[in-house]
Amino acid sequence: MDALLTGRVQFAANVTFHILFPSITISLAWFLLFFRIRLIRTGDVSWEDAYRFWVKVFALTFGLGVVSGITMSFQFGTNWPGFMEKVGNVAGPLLTYEVMTAFFMEATFLGIMLFGSGRVSQRVHLISNLLVASGTTLSAFWIVSLNAWMHTPDGFVMNSHNVAIPTDWFKVIFNPSLLPRFTHVVLSSFLTTSFIVAGISSYRYLRGDTCRSVFLALRFAIIVAAICSPLQMIVGDIHGLNSLKYNPQSIAAIEGLFKTQKGAPAIIFGIPQDEGEGRVDYELSIPRLASLYLTHDLSGEVKGISDFKDHPPVLPVFMAFRVMVFMSILMVIFSWLAFFKTNKGWDNFSPRLAKILVLFSFSGWIAVVAGWYTTEVSRQPFLVMGVLKTAAAATKLLPREELWFSLFLYLTTYLVLLVIYVYTIFYLARLDGRKNKAVVAGRGVMHESD
Repeated sequence: MDALLTGRVQFAANVTFHILFPSITISLAWFLLFFRIRLIRTGDVSWEDAYRFWVKVFALTFGLGVVSGITMSFQFGTNWPGFMEKVGNVAGPLLTYEVMTAFFMEATFLGIMLFGSGRVSQRVHLISNLLVASGTTLSAFWIVSLNAWMHTPDGFVMNSHNVAIPTDWFKVIFNPSLLPRFTHVVLSSFLTTSFIVAGISSYRYLRGDTCRSVFLALRFAIIVAAICSPLQMIVGDIHGLNSLKYNPQSIAAIEGLFKTQKGAPAIIFGIPQDEGEGRVDYELSIPRLASLYLTHDLSGEVKGISDFKDHPPVLPVFMAFRVMVFMSILMVIFSWLAFFKTNKGWDNFSPRLAKILVLFSFSGWIAVVAGWYTTEVSRQPFLVMGVLKTAAAATKLLPREELWFSLFLYLTTYLVLLVIYVYTIFYLARLDGRKNKAVVAGRGVMHESD
């Protein structure tokens, strides 16, 4: 690998690891807020039991998200100095807004959220939960705003030194693709968290932990997934239409269309090969369907890759998008199946369904990563569409060997941390289950200090 490709792979590895954790914390904070509100309104201590378990998972996830985020931010300077040199006047303030308005709010009130129960009033504790949840969402807003601006840059001019200078911050922040991208990210977070909560709760069910708090968490997660999964498909369609308008070369790669066509087919499966000739091997397609959902006309014209001088690599974008869609379809199916199977408590819930949900505990991660790859690779060869190419932003100082060695260290560290993270969540589930069984068996009442 040359230095450019190695640097891209290294940054992709960092982003892949980092995005796993915000995809949980953004929505898990709102789950915890809901649990707290239900506790206050009903007085049912089962909601508090659910809160106490999942707040531990939140703390663990938040910690790994912060650490991996800091590592990733360093690479703007080490791997991509040209990025800040050319568009730092836009990217720098947006990243600062994220830290000042969101991360500080999360970090400040996280301590009260984690350790304030019984030490501060219910109102103060509830407000702390609300501020942490708001902070996670606001943090996502600023990051997605910057990412959306990189796809659809607006509100700036290039000065005589070819440096981006903001002229309208409203247009920078609320750029043309912000709304569908931000909505898509938030819904993906709720789906990711829903399947993790449902999967871990199902794991506890299979181990005989059928206490009320486990079911309440399971049922709420299933309801959220059943609502968000079809909504995500609708938002995804809106997102696609937005990309067709502003980044048509990305849509051409996603659809695997090498030549402009009227009545373009939707390729369900295939392997794009030889961009020069423009063919898709083993193609399985539905005639005219792509034109229908992209132009709302069976004979609508969809531009192909050959119409663009600069376009992304087709194969990785094409495959990543289909992985995302495939996982989304499975999420719809299993969330609605579980919705009907849990409407009467544990009675209709079966070990077979529980095993499926356990297997799909981290399915949201697969969809999130596939979607992120679709988004980021489809912007190539640009870092900022039409403004800054990736090759122009890459470092010229770091030797390829050093990049390769640090990539190896990153991958090794991330793999170990990821295994430990998943193991710890299941360990916490087993530990909490043993405590519940001990209480039921009358071997003693467990206190928070235990």
